[in-house]
Amino acid sequence: MTGVIIICALYFGRAVMIPIILAILLSFLLAPFVEFLRRLRFGQVPSVIVAVVIALSVLTAVGALIGAQVAQLAGDLPKYQVAVERKIDSVQRLTVGRADEFLGRASRALKRISPAREQEPKNEDNPAASPIDQPMPVEVHEPSPSPLELAQRFLSPVISPLETTGIVLVVAVFILLQREDLRDRLIRLFGSRDLHRATTAMDEAARRLSRYFLAQLGINMGVGIVISVGLAIIGVPGALLFGVMTALLRFVPYVGTWIAAIIAVVFAAAVGPGWSMLVWTLVLFGVTDVLVGQVIEPLLYGHSTGLSPFAVIVAAIFWSWIWGPVGLVLSTPLTLCLVILGRHVDRLEFLDVLFGDRPALTPAENFYQRLLANDPDEALVQAETLLKERALIAYYDEVALEGLRFAHNDVLRGVVTANQLRRINESALDIIEGLEETADTIVDVKDREELPASFDSPDDFPVPSETPPSRFDASQEGHTASVLCIAGRGELDDLAATIAVQLFRKHGLHADLAGYDRFSRGRFGEVDLSGVSIICVVSFDAAESPPYLRNLLRRLHQRAPSAELIVGLVVPESALQGETLVRTSSAAVSFRELVEACVAAARRQSTDGVPWAGLHEFEGEAALNGPPGETREGVPELRNA
Repeated sequence: MTGVIIICALYFGRAVMIPIILAILLSFLLAPFVEFLRRLRFGQVPSVIVAVVIALSVLTAVGALIGAQVAQLAGDLPKYQVAVERKIDSVQRLTVGRADEFLGRASRALKRISPAREQEPKNEDNPAASPIDQPMPVEVHEPSPSPLELAQRFLSPVISPLETTGIVLVVAVFILLQREDLRDRLIRLFGSRDLHRATTAMDEAARRLSRYFLAQLGINMGVGIVISVGLAIIGVPGALLFGVMTALLRFVPYVGTWIAAIIAVVFAAAVGPGWSMLVWTLVLFGVTDVLVGQVIEPLLYGHSTGLSPFAVIVAAIFWSWIWGPVGLVLSTPLTLCLVILGRHVDRLEFLDVLFGDRPALTPAENFYQRLLANDPDEALVQAETLLKERALIAYYDEVALEGLRFAHNDVLRGVVTANQLRRINESALDIIEGLEETADTIVDVKDREELPASFDSPDDFPVPSETPPSRFDASQEGHTASVLCIAGRGELDDLAATIAVQLFRKHGLHADLAGYDRFSRGRFGEVDLSGVSIICVVSFDAAESPPYLRNLLRRLHQRAPSAELIVGLVVPESALQGETLVRTSSAAVSFRELVEACVAAARRQSTDGVPWAGLHEFEGEAALNGPPGETREGVPELRNA
């Protein structure tokens, strides 16, 4: 109901809303120039007056140029009449003429097949032949208009734009003069309960819109100049008019340039003596649009406009339906304001989700969704894209670990079925195996500067990932560093342990994986931990610290008191940070901390010169699943990382 009321208000109040919106957008465009004049010590009022006078002069010059070009084309149309008639005849011969010829042949063929009808004689009994019933021609003559009606008829098309321009300029002057006061009033009206959020939203909207209009205006003027010069060289009449038209229509994303191109191409096809003018005009618009869209605009403010392509098209259709051609030009900035509002107002977040260009799902959420859908191929494609700007261990921490935590929470809630759990394990193992050959190296990502008209906030930019942990080189350290990685009892702990083992090996450690079943209470006595120096327990249950995990850590500490005992994946508020961690060497929240802790432990032990010889009994498939054929219900047999 509220949406219907808002749409009705926009539609029926367009006569009032359009000048106000144009004035607000004009103030965004002039605000940087006013600030520049104020820095030159012009003062507030003189700066605003100078900026508005310059804007009025530019608008007047553009209007005069358009009027002069239209008048010139109207006066020169008789010169092109012969060419236009010749093109029309040519088109008719190719279309209508061919159709008439085809229909004539069909008609003659039907006459030969069907018998001839006898023509009815014209006599007194035939009503059609009687001249009495023939219709009489009637002519309607309007009275001659009065001088006042003539003046109103010719001046109304001119007075209406002048009236709108005057209102826009007056409102823009007051907005620029009282910009701070209006900002404070809006904050008081809408955001007094959260001054930080309201101020951030308004500053972001003002900054982005202002930079967008400045950059877009500069690009559009350049495109208009190129089109004008190119059409003049080609010989198209009214080159300046089409250049101005292209510059204005380019404010409509994606289709604005081609609307102007269609008009220019049709005109070139009509007035040109041949078809070469049409071809060269089409080539000019195509090359210009490709260069600007694929080279110049990305260099200035990136590929994105802050809006999804679908949102731009829908916004253009909606605003043009509400406000006509003016709405078509204003569709992008108006929709952008709604998107910015949705980013800072919780109840309007759906606007950012529907119309914004930011991904609807985070990389971690997308990772988990691909696991549920049993689509590891797409997850690997995503991983390859993310690994271009971050190290492998950062990908595992920021994407895979967070995605597996989503899955772990759903498992605890009991919403994951056995088949879904099997698919999650299989897909995750495929992803881990697909990243086996990827080195955990430093990725050089250049800092992206804030661009003139970018719609992305600095928080959206890819930040260079942190340097991966230093690699342990066994040949230089003089020690064969080995880690026994024990997975917890949780449904997804084997996956986390498999990732940890892969990272350990990439950093020069000899790592082996063992399932929890080998260290359960009934089988713990069979395990020989003599000579074990580094033990890493990996489990998502470390966050809740269940009794089985505390008992496992206590048994490991009792059987291997001299071993380095490292626990992950702990959360800062975990109960393991208390009494149980006294018996451990360190606790890790992420894979990075796990690797750093193990590398540090290996470096501390590198002076011993004694390799770990007790790991052979955990190697192979038995280390992963216990005795042959023994697997956990609902979990596939894990492969050695």
